[in-house]
Amino acid sequence: MKAYVLHAVGDLRYEDIPMPECPSPDWAIVKIKAAGICSSDIPRVFSKGTYHFPTIPGHELAGIVHRVGDEANASWVGRRVGIFPLIPCRQCAQCAEKHYEMCEHYDYVGSRRDGGWAEYVAVPVWNLIALPDDFSFCAAAMLEPLAVALHAIKCGRLQQGADVAIIGTGMIGISAAQWAKLMGAKSVTVIGRHEDKRALVEGCGVSYATTIDRTYPFVLEAVGSETAVNDAIKATAPAGSLVLMGNPAGNIQLQQDVYWRILRKQLSINGTWNSSYDGPNASDWTEAVEAIANGKVSVESLISHAFSQDELPRGLELMAEHRQPYCKIMTIWND
Repeated sequence: MKAYVLHAVGDLRYEDIPMPECPSPDWAIVKIKAAGICSSDIPRVFSKGTYHFPTIPGHELAGIVHRVGDEANASWVGRRVGIFPLIPCRQCAQCAEKHYEMCEHYDYVGSRRDGGWAEYVAVPVWNLIALPDDFSFCAAAMLEPLAVALHAIKCGRLQQGADVAIIGTGMIGISAAQWAKLMGAKSVTVIGRHEDKRALVEGCGVSYATTIDRTYPFVLEAVGSETAVNDAIKATAPAGSLVLMGNPAGNIQLQQDVYWRILRKQLSINGTWNSSYDGPNASDWTEAVEAIANGKVSVESLISHAFSQDELPRGLELMAEHRQPYCKIMTIWND
């Protein structure tokens, strides 16, 4: 099969490799139909690497179940699926409480094990989420960031009628804005640095601004830069809720006066990085599937660029070099 294999930092090769096998009976092989490029994939490929080499990146993925390791799971074969990329250890204290997103010894598709930038990927059957037959593969590949955005809004315990600010104009930030609106926010404003995202954001039914000129009782930071974190703290109203979810691009320091704001405004601060998932049971993922199926959230409108599988490096370079504005970059894999 064809796959993008990361042999070292900056050494991503599109090459022929053997198809994966099911490592145990409760695993499946999925034929990839769509795979997104996450902002976290850029440092994996170009600067920080993955946990070992070689590795196939890609954790935003969807496809059709090709085969299973045990006939007991044969009903999955041929079904459209999304894939929860975190594989919990099921042994730690967090797993015992089904807080799998906080597993202490997790595995992860696309960073700790081979992921979805390939024609086929091996995943546990438990990590498969069944989709309706008419569910778009591109939308399914966006379930992961959409569920992460939903989880972030839940972590902040959004109050009905609250004014909300989302700092960050990536797919997760814009998705979080949509979730906040669905969950009863009085107003939602996405804050970016430039005007190039205004039409995209406003097309999702929320407001857009390039400056912060007031405080909000609920603020979500979805950038991961020192400036964004400082701005988020300043933008949170007294006794307000601040959710930090942006992947840090480097060390983040707080200015003394900004730290004082946390204390004197008695802010409630929550951190989050993933989403809840429990197989076929109710979770952020099942809510995301339902919201897409019922047209409650707009996800495919956030795809700014779509490339064929052999053009995936173009998407990586566009993001790494900021050649043009983008939101979600998607790759479409061959039949």
